[in-house]
Amino acid sequence: KRIIRALEVYYSTGKTISEQRELSHINESPYRWCLIGLNADDRQYLYDRINLRVDIMLEMGLLKEAEAFFASDVSHTAVQAIGYKELAPYFNGEKELSECVEKLKQETRHYAKRQLTWFRKNENINWIYPDDYQEINEMYNNVFNKVEEFLKEVHR
Repeated sequence: KRIIRALEVYYSTGKTISEQRELSHINESPYRWCLIGLNADDRQYLYDRINLRVDIMLEMGLLKEAEAFFASDVSHTAVQAIGYKELAPYFNGEKELSECVEKLKQETRHYAKRQLTWFRKNENINWIYPDDYQEINEMYNNVFNKVEEFLKEVHR
């Protein structure tokens, strides 16, 4: 698939993907942005929030959505999306739903960890730690203050 994509890009633009990537970084972006990232000091807090999110997604119809997805003509790429591939064994009669849900939660936690690893490389992110706040309004005010400081800096 990557080779096909690389060939498509080359034949449509006359440049390789790596050449296009280099060209896109020649000029500095004229835009300034304020990056806000959410993380957690307490890893268990983060894992609990992820588990709750998966439970809410299931309550809101993820299982029915996945069932309809597998009943349709699915592409192999789409089957790899988090949520579908973990539920596939349930629809195939290979595993109990509870096992698949636990696997979905685990894979979602792993995905979140990979995202955090990638985002931590960016020194421009203003990290917010929701588990450090007693009241959500305190967190909102902190975010608002960071954005306000950014806007003052931009308009100097």
